[in-house]
Amino acid sequence: MNSINKNGCSVCQPGKENYTTYNTRLRGKRVRMYQYDYRTESGELFACCAPTLEACREKRDKWLNSKNK
Repeated sequence: MNSINKNGCSVCQPGKENYTTYNTRLRGKRVRMYQYDYRTESGELFACCAPTLEACREKRDKWLNSKNK
């Protein structure tokens, strides 16, 4: 299994994103999900899981926009 963590901590570098996929079951159906991390230049970490990489990036963008208000 791929990991974007080491000893339970994200290894994402400032200004970068890391992601990996995993399989799980939702309502009895096998589903591929993305685990996604993004670290701001200042070191703040955003992490989420979603069914697509695009959905993860949309969540990240909403989070970044809410921080800039």
